[in-house]
Amino acid sequence: MFRHLVSRIEPPRAALETFWQTRPVLRAFRQVDVFTAEPYLGNALAVVHEATGIDDDAMLRFARWTNLSETTFLLAATTPEADYGVRIFTPVSELPFAGHPTLGSCHAWLEAGGRPRDPALIVQECPAGLIRVRRSDDGDLAFAEPPLLRSGPVDDATIDHVADVLRLPRAAIVEAQWVDNGPGWVAVLLSSAAEVLAIEPGFVDLDLGVVGPYPAASDAAFEVRAFFPLNGATVEDPVTGSLNASLAGWLIRSGRASAPWTALQGTALGRAGRVRISQGEDGTIWTGGSVVTCIRGEVEI
Repeated sequence: MFRHLVSRIEPPRAALETFWQTRPVLRAFRQVDVFTAEPYLGNALAVVHEATGIDDDAMLRFARWTNLSETTFLLAATTPEADYGVRIFTPVSELPFAGHPTLGSCHAWLEAGGRPRDPALIVQECPAGLIRVRRSDDGDLAFAEPPLLRSGPVDDATIDHVADVLRLPRAAIVEAQWVDNGPGWVAVLLSSAAEVLAIEPGFVDLDLGVVGPYPAASDAAFEVRAFFPLNGATVEDPVTGSLNASLAGWLIRSGRASAPWTALQGTALGRAGRVRISQGEDGTIWTGGSVVTCIRGEVEI
């Protein structure tokens, strides 16, 4: 009688197997700050390690929960040329590439014990392809400029619209260019960094990067700001690697600037992002800076 009762309340083996297969798994987690050597002054990134087995919906759900501009998931590389793989999610969608997630993910992977084939050059695999990341002697990281998905001048109607949403007179825009390397950037050049810092945008319905030069004797060459729409509102990104990379390509190839230089971003938000642009002998443009870890722990996904 007793054995019969026990057998009736024991869960079937299939139910137990389903439970163990679907229960959340503890995974290593880091939150890092990119483009700063001092914590909490750059752009935060959430990084989930050993993310194999997390489906797309769960990745997006977790990225929405972190409520950061991007969350990344580290994976094993699927090609022998790469050291690791990464997927990059905003709170609303996946990105094929983004700059500060590339540097932050590489920093987290290295800090967790990742060993690249070449100690000075790490190769990241992402939906946009293979991205080279260079490590300097002082530990800073820089990624090689990815190819543009869209380039060229911006049509007059779009420039008029950009001026309108930025609440600028049309004459304030010196030049505009498509510099889309993944997120969809339209670049806008103003006459000065002061003009960039003075912008108070309205509702921005496209991804806009604004850049203006500092006076020649300044410590930095440019001030950069990045605006994009999210959930019906205008959001400003603290420090944006992909935008700085595509801006650098435009400014260098158009003859408006020459590397190396340091760009500031996040000033209007109380941040102090510093993005360093350099150019190799082969013409490759590198976008880099410092990364620091602010949080270590585990998450259930």
